[in-house]
Amino acid sequence: MAAGRATQSIFEQGLAPNDANSVALTPVSFLHRAAAVYPDKVAVIHGDKRFTYREFETRVCRLASALAKRGLGQGDCVAIMATNTPEMLEAHYAVPMLGGVLNSLNYRLDAATIAFILEHGEARALITDREFSATIKTALACCRRELLVIDIDDPLAEDGECLGELDYETFLAQGEEAFDAGQPRDEWQSLSLLYTSGTTGNPKGCVYHHRGAYLNAIGNMVTMGVVRDSVYLWTLPMFHCDGWTFTWAVTAAAATHVCLRRVDPALIYASIKRNGVTHMCGAPIVLTLLANAPESVKTTFDHPVECATGGAAPPSAVIEAMEANGFRVTHLYGLTETYGPSTVCAWQDAWIELDIQARSAKMARQGVNYLTLEGASVKDPESMQDVPWDGATMGELMLRGNTVMKGYLKNPQASQAAFAGGWFHSGDLAVRHADGYIEVKDRSKDVIISGGENISSLEVEETLYRHPKVLEAAVVAAPDETWGEVPCAFVALRDGNEATAAEITAFCRQSMAHFKAPKKVVFGELPKTSTGKIQKFVLRDRAKEL
Repeated sequence: MAAGRATQSIFEQGLAPNDANSVALTPVSFLHRAAAVYPDKVAVIHGDKRFTYREFETRVCRLASALAKRGLGQGDCVAIMATNTPEMLEAHYAVPMLGGVLNSLNYRLDAATIAFILEHGEARALITDREFSATIKTALACCRRELLVIDIDDPLAEDGECLGELDYETFLAQGEEAFDAGQPRDEWQSLSLLYTSGTTGNPKGCVYHHRGAYLNAIGNMVTMGVVRDSVYLWTLPMFHCDGWTFTWAVTAAAATHVCLRRVDPALIYASIKRNGVTHMCGAPIVLTLLANAPESVKTTFDHPVECATGGAAPPSAVIEAMEANGFRVTHLYGLTETYGPSTVCAWQDAWIELDIQARSAKMARQGVNYLTLEGASVKDPESMQDVPWDGATMGELMLRGNTVMKGYLKNPQASQAAFAGGWFHSGDLAVRHADGYIEVKDRSKDVIISGGENISSLEVEETLYRHPKVLEAAVVAAPDETWGEVPCAFVALRDGNEATAAEITAFCRQSMAHFKAPKKVVFGELPKTSTGKIQKFVLRDRAKEL
């Protein structure tokens, strides 16, 4: 019977993809739909400016058209150095609409690194906010490429000079309102280039495709409940993983973007009240700033503000404080290599019965895979077998699916290593609980091995955050002649507070095994990346000198 059987199923014969049943997925389509269905709805708010979806689409088309008139097209890289402004949002649609690749630059990087990125990504054009002219001027002087430079002359910018051939609004006027480059031609086509914040050597460039951006945006919209009436405040840098793809998710829902040039608790609370903000995102440091803001700047809301956070697990004490101030925190997890969010600590109704400390501990876990991610697992990196779901056995958190980057630009060896065994290797050490929820315990390089015992720096940090005088804390390994290495805590105290190292150590010993408590405590401000992550590599270097 099997011998004469056709190798192709009857359900495949004569049925093939065509223009009617197969269209490349792209997040650019979200804008076209929103402009067609809700043309007069406010799409973007920036200070006193308001743009409707019709105006938003028109400006995007003009930008894409103006770039095309300068000879840019499919595969050309357009870099942008900007804060969370309308121009940054428009670039996230115009460059992919053109078939180009958008390279959003981290505005806190030094000029030499910016110059490296412009060279490595082979940028042909640079859109830059005058606030960053000092850095860009030096970077351009170091860069051997000839670039078309366009200045964003935002009235809300505090300082800086224009460096380019013309300003953004003048450039837009050169474009056509109706523009269609027929892009992308393939949903695997490259859409953006984002560089990791490397701790040593040059950063690596992660390449995203249209399909991944489309799907992750949908995942964000579903996960965070962004709908037509939602108002999203841009407290997360848009340069960070393309704003975790919320640049497209908010538009997919035809919701409203509220731009914000800088993270300031006073500005955030005021905007929430004035604009009816319903959603926002931010690293744990943003939550800490809001939770500990002076009472004079805080406002009350008649609705909960959905707040997504990522990066290191937010300390449970911060989650508790945010809830008390009217925010509902959802913990997401992801990396630059995964378009930002890829797992979520999905809420379970049974948690409401728990006391606040137990509930916030549950909520601080990294959780389960996004609807739009095919798999998240904790595996032994050598055998590639799943670890037991016992909440104790550590392995490496690994991800796979359509929302994982294409790879690292011009770095096949790093790409191959990242994708070994058919999974993306995050480098994060985690456990999996009996309920299937994943909990990151540490970065593989951050585990402290003291006298042969593994100590999770996150566990020690969680305890430190419960000290009433502690505002921020980070724990790294410090060399020790007896134990090899011991926990060293770097602590920033709340304003007006004083504490001793002995006091901090004694507090930790009340809540954990004594060998886990910090043996050294250093007080002072903690170094951070532009996205609010504490720079542990800097602290590790400091700890070696103690």
